[in-house]
Amino acid sequence: MKNDYLNTKIGMVSDMIIESRKLVVFTGAGVSTESGIPDFRSPGGIWSKFDPDDFTIEKFLYSPETREKQWRILVEGGIFTDAQPNQAHLSIAELEKLDKLDCVITQNVDNLHQKAGNSLEKVIELHGNMRWVECLGCNERYPVEDIVQRSKKGKEVPDCEKCHGILKPDVVFFGEALPEEALQKATYHSRNCDLLIAIGSSLAVFPAAYMPVYAKGAGAKLVIINIGDTSCDSSADIVINGKAGEVMGRILDKVRERL
Repeated sequence: MKNDYLNTKIGMVSDMIIESRKLVVFTGAGVSTESGIPDFRSPGGIWSKFDPDDFTIEKFLYSPETREKQWRILVEGGIFTDAQPNQAHLSIAELEKLDKLDCVITQNVDNLHQKAGNSLEKVIELHGNMRWVECLGCNERYPVEDIVQRSKKGKEVPDCEKCHGILKPDVVFFGEALPEEALQKATYHSRNCDLLIAIGSSLAVFPAAYMPVYAKGAGAKLVIINIGDTSCDSSADIVINGKAGEVMGRILDKVRERL
């Protein structure tokens, strides 16, 4: 009975996708954990091992000791591993190939949507992208792999080779505002879509979590796919509790059947 109910929901979501003219997919950490990327906030995540206060932008800028600790956590914490897209990322990329995707709005910083095949212009990154490191002095940018190698060779607090300024991962730290352009684009697409599918997010981190609220408020349908409960479950048209890769793979299969 339970499996029949899930099949019914998957069929309903696939019909929504087929009927949609402006589908927005919103993704959180639960999409990337299946690729081995650590979840920051869940039990066993990085914030259960380290103090989030050590990742404030103020401490990064003004405390060399804290900056050293931050780089050590980032290098040793598995965030820079060469992760590969999983079925959720691949399914979302396939929706773009089927011309059924307006854009992806993501809280993740791992570049896996692009690796899976989504176009750069289709991916809106609310919290930045960990593949780049930027100098706060001269704005020189470095591939993160280069900086990680320097750290492993003994340069515990890497600095800019050009001006010796402070290097910072191109991601949003606590106390730092979201990139204005990305936030504006995400808000626009959320308020102008007819279907938003939120995947792998508890929808508890704002302002990113406003996107499903904006979509629903503008009259769009809302689908939530997540292992646990979310703050928007009560307003969603369909809620599916399950793993992102498995559920999205099944939804994509149904979409292909019905196109």
